[in-house]
Parts: sequence; structure tokens; C-alpha cells
Amino acid sequence: EGRKAYYSICWLKKYHTEDRIMDKKNIDWANIGFGYVQTDKRFVSNFKDGKWDDGQLTDDATVVISECAGVLQYAQTCFEGMKAYTTEDGRVVVFRPDLNAKRMEDSAKRLEMPVFPQDRFVKAIEETVKANLAYVPPYGSGATLYIRPYMFGSSSVIGVKPAEEYQFRVFTTPVGPYFKGGAKPITIKVSDFDRAAPHGTGHIKAGLNYAMSLHAIVTAHAEGFDENMYLDAATRTKVEETGGANFIFVTKDNTVVTPKSNSILPSITRRSLMYVAEHYLGLKVEEREVYFDEVKDFAECGLCGTAAVISPVGKINDHGKEICFPSGMEEMGPITKKLYDTLTGIQMGRIEAPEGWIYEIK
Repeated sequence: EGRKAYYSICWLKKYHTEDRIMDKKNIDWANIGFGYVQTDKRFVSNFKDGKWDDGQLTDDATVVISECAGVLQYAQTCFEGMKAYTTEDGRVVVFRPDLNAKRMEDSAKRLEMPVFPQDRFVKAIEETVKANLAYVPPYGSGATLYIRPYMFGSSSVIGVKPAEEYQFRVFTTPVGPYFKGGAKPITIKVSDFDRAAPHGTGHIKAGLNYAMSLHAIVTAHAEGFDENMYLDAATRTKVEETGGANFIFVTKDNTVVTPKSNSILPSITRRSLMYVAEHYLGLKVEEREVYFDEVKDFAECGLCGTAAVISPVGKINDHGKEICFPSGMEEMGPITKKLYDTLTGIQMGRIEAPEGWIYEIK
């Protein structure tokens, strides 16, 4: 009887997995890029008269607001980013959405926006992914379903003050691997621009932070660099982050180090990598102030975030002076590679996850 039950469970899992695969959209999963593809449903909830409505899924991908809406006049908006994955055993999962919910709460409070409750945030993610299961790429394709929750001031504001009405939305889009053909080390430059003020909004995921980084990244690209390294605005002696990712360094004795600052966005990927380094790989970890003059002594460097997990850095250009890491320009350094393989293994179900990290869409 036990063997019959075991095979019944295996058959159900196989049927469930195949059913999901058969229902997939006719997309060339192996060759889709990292861009927007409109999916069937998105979640919308409105804040009015001091409370959020129940929200609903809709087919309408357009947003209609006043020309004087708070988001258009004073950039009152914040967002999050995460992914849904198909695991090795056919489940569809999202990675640590509770942390995205908490970070959006922090962003909303800093921008004088109403908090969308954390439990409702996670539920909205689940509903939206479930409604777009046909767009979740199959396991092994290298692609994932990117999820973008965001909130903005929707009512008219002409004086400089918070809006009175808001909209919370979640949309999804299938995306290909951030790096096609593998993650080759990139070259970055030390930026002359400041990313965030010491007591500003660098620690939250506000749209305005990304708007001010656009000129800097376009300038870097025009000069032949892949990204910027921003130093602290107060002293310009300490490493902060790039326009959209946190730094991770590895010392020559294999200690994993990440910069600490009140103006750095608390990356969920970085937090997870530091846990993996300590508890899965047995490495020493440090979150501390990192002075730029010690960067030359590190063995490896990487940028971490949702999109790529880790982008290895091979070279930093400091106004013509190059810092070249021993890991080189051909492939990830050995510790960075172990971190990448372990975290992606957890996300894809190949490696057992810590409790609470994987949220299954049922």
C-alpha cells in the first residue's frame, strides 16, 4: 500500500507539472530578452477616503490618472521587484516575498504614502502569478517571471504635499536570463555623481532614486563602462552601491564583505547571499563600512540584485587608474560562483531552502 501511495503521489506530481507545461504560452523561452511582455492579468487596488479597497485582477494594462496626479508632479511612487520560478520538481514559487512587502512598507512610510498591508501584498503577488501561470517559464529554460508591485499618488496635487488617493498595482512579465551565454565579468567606473544624500532616500525603493541615476548610467555607457560605483556623498571615501545593485566583495582569505550604510538599499538578494555564505558555505561574513582605498586588496567583487543574482566585476576604473581583481575578466571568481550556484539552486529547488524562503503558488 505504501508503494502504491508513493507512485500515486509521483504520478500526480508528474501530471500536475505536465499540465502546467502544456498550458504554457507559445513563447520561445530560450530566446526571450530581458524586457516587458504584456501578460493576461494584473492586480489593482485603490486607496480612497482613508482606506484600501479589496482590489481585483483586471485585463486592462493601462493606467488612467489626472494630469495633476501626485506621481506626475512630485514623483510620489515606490516599487518592488521579484521573480517567480518553476522548480526542478514542477512547483511555481516566489523567493522571499515577505521581505519585499516589508521593504515596500518602509518605502511608503518614508514617502508619506499609505502602507499596503504586508499580508495583502503577498496575497496580491500570489493572485497575480496564479492568474499568469501560462507565462511562468518552464524549468531549465533559464527564464523566469518577473513581478513588479508598485504604488503611486493618483489624485491631483498642485501644492507640494502628499496626494490623498493612491493606487497599488502588480504586473508580471516573462524575462530571459539577465546574461545570455553566462555571466562574464563587467567593468565599472567610480562615478563623479552622488547616488543618495546621507539622510535622504537611498535606503528605500523610490522611483526618484532611479530617475536621478539615469544620466550617470547613460554617461558611463557612453564612456564604455557597464555600471557606476557610487561613493558616499558626505566624504566620498566609502563604497555605497551602484544605480541598482549592492556590492559584495571577497577578501583574499575568503571572507565575504558587504558595505554598510544608512543610504544603501537593503537588497534582499544581498541579505540572502550573506546567509548562504555563512550557513551553507561556512565562510566568514562582514557587513561594515568599506573604504574605497581598500577595494584594491579584495580578491573578488560582484554586484547583487534580483535581475542577475550576481554580476561579477573584473575591473574598476578610478578616473583612469584601474583596479583589476585577481578573479580576472573571463569568469566569476570561485567564491562568487559558489554563492551564485547555491542561491540559484535554492531558488530553483535543487538545494533545500531555509524555512520561509520559498513561497509556493498553489
